[in-house]
Amino acid sequence: MRLKRITSAVAVSLVAASLAGCGSNDDSSGSGSGSAEDVTLTYWASNQGTSLANDEEVLKPQLDAFTAQTGIKVDVEVVPWSDLLNRILAATASGEGPDVLNIGNTWSASLQATGALTPFDDATMAQIGGADRFLAGSLAATGAEGQPPTAVPLYSLAYGLYYNKKMFAEAGITEPPSSWEELVEDGKKLTTPDHWGMSIEGGSVSENIHNVFVFSEQQGGSFFDDGGKPTFDTPENVAGIKQYLDLVQEDKITNPSNAEYANGTEALADFASGKSAMVMWQAAAGSLDQLGMDAADIGVAPIPAPTGAEDVASIVAGINLAVFDSTDHKQQALDFVKFMTSTPTQISLNKTYGSLPAVQEAYTDPAFQTEAVETFKGILDDKAVPMPAVAEESQFETLVGTAVKNMLAQAASGTVVTEQAISEQLDAAQQQLGG
Repeated sequence: MRLKRITSAVAVSLVAASLAGCGSNDDSSGSGSGSAEDVTLTYWASNQGTSLANDEEVLKPQLDAFTAQTGIKVDVEVVPWSDLLNRILAATASGEGPDVLNIGNTWSASLQATGALTPFDDATMAQIGGADRFLAGSLAATGAEGQPPTAVPLYSLAYGLYYNKKMFAEAGITEPPSSWEELVEDGKKLTTPDHWGMSIEGGSVSENIHNVFVFSEQQGGSFFDDGGKPTFDTPENVAGIKQYLDLVQEDKITNPSNAEYANGTEALADFASGKSAMVMWQAAAGSLDQLGMDAADIGVAPIPAPTGAEDVASIVAGINLAVFDSTDHKQQALDFVKFMTSTPTQISLNKTYGSLPAVQEAYTDPAFQTEAVETFKGILDDKAVPMPAVAEESQFETLVGTAVKNMLAQAASGTVVTEQAISEQLDAAQQQLGG
């Protein structure tokens, strides 16, 4: 298979012009010149658990441990995925942002281009323990090539096909699908009055763009050329999007109501409760346990490609940890980054969430020597491709992901979305990007 990395020579076009004064919220951060006990860091965490409240419960012991070690307090806010990117972009523009924050690793190049985040050059990286502690693949997804990263990996992730072993067996299916055609065939067998073959988070812009990006790669497509120029409206990209829409409109193995799922947890909850037999999701062992699914029923395999297509199964996914460059508490923020990426914290958090540690030493823990972890590591090593490392990446995700969301809604209402209609939507999205 091919692994592509698109480097960008494209001029910064996001919100870099609005960065003056960007930094922490002074009202909640305390004095920058006082002792550690006087400092309260603000931290925006992404939603990794079954709910925002669940994330707060998971994070609290770690934040308490950090405070006990350093005296530095942390005021955490878990931000839902539907709001996170807009909140971050608004923060870079207004100067009212947190000290430390989570970012989706696919946004790294775009947010790096704003200049709002602290570069982890060699000296800064040394303050948090050095770059060689991290997985090389995850570290590569922290910004554009040739520049110091402006974030470090926190959780490493990949998409896999979760399937219900019990429901598969009851339907007479003995193995997970090895091709997209088999997946559709299995999905039809598993679609009954009681449950559907596949659940999707169809109202989620980020889930939509991640899925159609993978399907486009399977079809040999690309949304940007090697020079960073957008190439949205191509036959391969159209085919990839139609593959996704057809789960609802042609194959009919996904409940049309899934087009409204937008909070980042509903499709997985349907899978856990037996309303669907399959779901394409990032590593979710911890969430499935929280949702009460019997571990013996959970199977995971690479998302299969159509016969003869590129063997791409996932984006290089993950969550990165960044520091706003104009924070009043740079050293304390870096101390927090060092703590969150330390081996004990990595083991604890990734074990709870079911994600993969971002640091190599954590894999000595038995929790990360399971068959499922090996499956996801194999996907990341051999079947995953990075999202485009261009400054416009976040805009691309929003424009195309929103177009797919709208087309899914049309398909769910009974309107057949044709290849011509997909092509027109992609052309319109590219025009909005200025391409």
